[in-house]
Amino acid sequence: MEAELILAPPRPAAIFWRAAREAIAGTEQDFTEGRLGRAILLLAVPMVLETCMEALFGIVDVFFVSSLGADAVAAVGLTESMLSMVYALAMGLGMATTAMVARRIGEKNAGGAAVAAVQSIVIGIAAAAAIGVSGALAAPRLLRAMGASPGVISTGTGYTVWILGGSATVLLLFVNNAIFRGAGDAVLAMRVLWFANAINILLDPCLIFGWGPFPKLGVTGAGVATVIGRSAGVAYQFILLARRRGRVRIHGQHLRFDPAVSWRLIRVSANGFFQSFVATASWIGLVRIIAMFSSAAVAGYTIAIRIIVFSFMPSWGLSNAAATLVGQNLGAGKPDRAERSVWLTGFYNMLFLGAAGAVFVVIPDRLVGLFTSDAAVLETGAGCLRYLAWGYLFYAWGMVMVQSYNGAGDTWTPTAINLFCFWLLEIPLAWALARTAGMGPKGVFLAIPIAESVFTVVAMLLFRRGRWKTKKI
Repeated sequence: MEAELILAPPRPAAIFWRAAREAIAGTEQDFTEGRLGRAILLLAVPMVLETCMEALFGIVDVFFVSSLGADAVAAVGLTESMLSMVYALAMGLGMATTAMVARRIGEKNAGGAAVAAVQSIVIGIAAAAAIGVSGALAAPRLLRAMGASPGVISTGTGYTVWILGGSATVLLLFVNNAIFRGAGDAVLAMRVLWFANAINILLDPCLIFGWGPFPKLGVTGAGVATVIGRSAGVAYQFILLARRRGRVRIHGQHLRFDPAVSWRLIRVSANGFFQSFVATASWIGLVRIIAMFSSAAVAGYTIAIRIIVFSFMPSWGLSNAAATLVGQNLGAGKPDRAERSVWLTGFYNMLFLGAAGAVFVVIPDRLVGLFTSDAAVLETGAGCLRYLAWGYLFYAWGMVMVQSYNGAGDTWTPTAINLFCFWLLEIPLAWALARTAGMGPKGVFLAIPIAESVFTVVAMLLFRRGRWKTKKI
């Protein structure tokens, strides 16, 4: 009996928690070998925590700003919608960076990965400088163009100036963390955003409400705190890249301009940028339609989207794990293993988002009620949560499909699908349901799961054809 107990295999729960602790601690692994389930777990755990920390910036801002009124919340929502263009650029460059670094790591070419990392950082800095200056100078005009009321413009201009002016920090956070993810050092990306968020959480209430020696800046204080937190995170990233830690180690010989590598990055990231631009511009279009109704409608939508984005963070972590596995296994000449990793990750993601969607359908008002007591804002936000939750099973597979294409360096296929589903289907449908059919904001909410579901079906059908396996980068 004692021998049987000694020889008994460990329970699945024990295996899971042991691997989870290992993932958070951060150990060097070869993700082109071994069990795929374990590889997904080791990558996904820190990536989930990383993406949750990125979403926490917006959640924290809305949480503290919500006590300042609907105009303040609407200002945050409209500014974040405009910042989505910066996210589109950051995600496009990040897609190319992850794909190229992962491919070089899979080929066991650490020097090539470091060269690719340097080129992506240089491109990110150049783009960030232009965007930050122009965004800060045009802040009030941009708010007006987004349909903001005079009260929102008066209240939120300072916040918009800081957030758009500090957009360089967003770009560099994305690019540097894309380097870590592509290399399989997801734990480093996670630690960076833990550090950045801790600073933001501490400074937000101090600068918004004027606690202690800090000035009372109102909604502008949220922007100042966010930029300071992100800047600290970027500084930490550069320290990690310069030190002898992780798979990508940047040394003096890597600090050079490589035209061939830069051109490949720009070419792949241009498709990635357009892919993200198509998707995020559709969200701006949706906000613009909702803004035709009232500030309360925009505020409710803003709160609901913050909750939804936060619920998506574990799914983005799983999807990013799939991208890394695809890139590294293609680099190692193992396309079948790359494909298996995608289907297994998609199944895990479906289980998670299915459960989250069920919660949002049942108690959306309680979740939105954590952020506001305004009846009109609460009604709109709860309606948005419930409508969008019906599409969660489709979102789960769609997110994994997109990142898998991107991890292979095939950024054009999801771009083409985005263009059709979001610009040619979602925006016209949202307008027709909201305005022509007289459904108001609910028409916009209904159009979103319809378009996303079509996107997922098309992406899965094309994925099965397997052309992404032959993509060179």
